[in-house]
Amino acid sequence: MPRAFPARRVARHHLVLHRQPYRPGRAGTQPLRTSDLVLALLGVVLLGGFALRAAYALTLGVGG
Repeated sequence: MPRAFPARRVARHHLVLHRQPYRPGRAGTQPLRTSDLVLALLGVVLLGGFALRAAYALTLGVGG
């Protein structure tokens, strides 16, 4: 005779909400992606490098 309940528990993975909770102040925005953050960081590093090179060139009086 079969049991009313199985002997083993059934694994239930990914028990999360599949929709984002509604936030009134952020109705049309999307979450930041990792690639966006990496590109922003790369831009900041490049701008910092240009600023340091310009400061070095102005200090020594060397053009280029």
